[in-house]
Amino acid sequence: MANDPRRRGPFRRSPERTPLDDVDVILTDLDGVLYAGSEPIPHAVQALTEAQRNGIRVGCLTNNASRTDESVARHLRQLGFDVSAGDVITSPQAAVRLLAGLVEPGSLVLVVGGDGLVAEVDKAGFEITRSADDRPVAVVQGFAPEVGWRQLAEASFALAEESVHWVATNMDWTLPQARGVAPGNGTLVSAVHTAVGRLPAVAGKPERAMYDLAVERFRARSPLAVGDRLDTDILGANRAGIPSALVLTGIDGAKQVLAAGEEERPRYVLSDLRELSQPYPAPRISRSGSVVEVRDASVRLEGDAVRIVARGQRRIDLLRAASTLIWNSGTPIYALQVPEELYT
Repeated sequence: MANDPRRRGPFRRSPERTPLDDVDVILTDLDGVLYAGSEPIPHAVQALTEAQRNGIRVGCLTNNASRTDESVARHLRQLGFDVSAGDVITSPQAAVRLLAGLVEPGSLVLVVGGDGLVAEVDKAGFEITRSADDRPVAVVQGFAPEVGWRQLAEASFALAEESVHWVATNMDWTLPQARGVAPGNGTLVSAVHTAVGRLPAVAGKPERAMYDLAVERFRARSPLAVGDRLDTDILGANRAGIPSALVLTGIDGAKQVLAAGEEERPRYVLSDLRELSQPYPAPRISRSGSVVEVRDASVRLEGDAVRIVARGQRRIDLLRAASTLIWNSGTPIYALQVPEELYT
């Protein structure tokens, strides 16, 4: 037992709680969390339905600007999740709120995007055009599968005039689909940026506007944000001061978790949404900080090398232990030797 890391000094211990303890509203992302493309993600709907039955409201937040809130809610109902349009907050809703602070009511706005964005701009009372020749005072840009060169060109022509405001619904570089990962709105915004040499104001995650809107709408006192991306869902929640859970069913995986910067670190890391209602093991950290255990998984820092002491029965516990060790080390991951097993 001389080499047992538990012999290296007492560990700091905390009681196990579930991520949903004391939570009144779950603010969940959709793409990569509840579905990928049109396909449901296993266990997600069931887990959130269970939360609803236990009195927790679920707000659905999506950076995807291609659909209306009603069409998103309809899709979720088809997957078996009981929500209404009022439970859905889209990046177009946040974009229109931002736009209203930049231009006069009823202004002419060039829209690059799909029905979801058009509907919100129209509901806000703005005039809509698709042509830069109409001399719009603003461009609002969001993702839609049909967005192509002609629409991006019209945005570029309009934005050649410096006085024209530019709002992007979001800057997600990628979009998870059933067949794989596809380019997101950030890639389309980048094309316009390359042409005009300036950047838009951004409404969606990781900016905090969507979370602020959600807290206000759902009157959340103790919300929990759930997402699959560190650079949007988790960063945005952290900026808004909301505890967050990363679920490993979408874009980001173990490698991204281990390398996460301080602003992108979630409170919880979950294999899937079933773990929302399961006891979440608090890491046991030795006084020196060089050993971390999560349940029966254990890792140790020896100089600049991360060592696996015990793999444990569940890979997620090993990842939780390793991420805690690396995050607490104060050393960037590129300066550490990390076993490939931890992030593959």
